[in-house]
Amino acid sequence: MASYLQIADDEKGHDLDLFCVPRHYENDLDKVIIPHGLIMDRTERLARDIIRDMGGHHIVALCVLKGGYKFFADLLDYIKSLNQNSDKSVPLTVDFIRVKSYCNDKSTNKVKVIGGDELSNLSGKNVLIVEDIVETGRTMETLLSLLSECNPKMVKVVSLLVKRTPRSSGYRPDYIGFEVPDAFLVGYALDYNEYFRDLSHICILNDQAKEKYKV
Repeated sequence: MASYLQIADDEKGHDLDLFCVPRHYENDLDKVIIPHGLIMDRTERLARDIIRDMGGHHIVALCVLKGGYKFFADLLDYIKSLNQNSDKSVPLTVDFIRVKSYCNDKSTNKVKVIGGDELSNLSGKNVLIVEDIVETGRTMETLLSLLSECNPKMVKVVSLLVKRTPRSSGYRPDYIGFEVPDAFLVGYALDYNEYFRDLSHICILNDQAKEKYKV
């Protein structure tokens, strides 16, 4: 069972005025639920756990775009630092895939994979899928099913967030940063219709903003 930091359902979070939040988003957010510094500390520990378990093997780190790009970049920076400063190191190459399953704040239950034709390049390789958030789990299950057809040697999944939701299929990643309440979260590259990726902290989106940025 993957270890993680649990953010409780009744977590009060932090007032926006305690942090640097872009002015254009100040009226769109309820609170900061995971400050940027805490994200970075947890990401550093995940990097250490991944090196411990997968060190010595060539790994292809597969970034799930777009939401995973910040977590992916920071995680790989920590792995690179560990490679340079510890006895155990892992050769890394990177690849990217885009997965889409949301319209506004609702899951469509239809998973669209862009770049799937390139998954065949992962045959016989050790793959680390890097995801921003696992909610129902169906997106990741679909991606893992597609990957299995390409016969990789090993597949591990790291997700910064896992949401507690009754809609979950029960799927859990191999590595988890935080387990979070069933709220719509934005920031640190998590978006709402492409907005809020430029927010450093992970915050709860308010209902007014859902209407404001609706497509």
